[in-house]
Amino acid sequence: MTEITSDFIVLFLVNFISIVMLCYGCYFRSNKNANVAGSFVLFGIGIFLITYLLHGVDMSMEFAFGLFAVFGMLRYRTDTISIKEMTYLFMVTAIALLCAVSKLPTFELFLINAFLCFIAFLVDTRFFQGQHKIQRISYERIDNIKPQNKALLLADLRDRTGLQVTNAEIEHIDFLRDTAELIVYYIPESPKQELATNGNNQVEVNS
Repeated sequence: MTEITSDFIVLFLVNFISIVMLCYGCYFRSNKNANVAGSFVLFGIGIFLITYLLHGVDMSMEFAFGLFAVFGMLRYRTDTISIKEMTYLFMVTAIALLCAVSKLPTFELFLINAFLCFIAFLVDTRFFQGQHKIQRISYERIDNIKPQNKALLLADLRDRTGLQVTNAEIEHIDFLRDTAELIVYYIPESPKQELATNGNNQVEVNS
């Protein structure tokens, strides 16, 4: 039976610090979603505890990833989760599994986790992401979605949202309600705009 030793406490701290760095130093910095970041931290702690405490029961890595798949189906099947959040969820799981079953020295393990966090931080910067942000909008002026009226559409979106809209794509058209779902590309002017708008949120634009 697995005992709670000083090694467990050290590994738990390495896991906790690494996941906090990943979730709040990388994900929260660009997405400003405290609920998701906190959920990721709790998810990583849970995976670590289950994996570490059951490690002595002849548990294989396949079982550990199977456990992650079960959690994914139970919790994230009902809610929409973006590819980015799913990637962070996988990273959290990977760090928790590494801390729970790896035989590496503690310092090397922490360096690997720090390197993963650094890569996530680097990929989330504007150098890789570019300057454009994405916003999904429900739009009711259906005549403006015609190809010949694209200039009118962009001008209307800039005027009504206050964003530097550079392009808009039609995702879905509902002729029964005379509305369209648009994917709007814009350049944020300030950190406040990035905080107020998010690529996973949907805004309804009405006159």
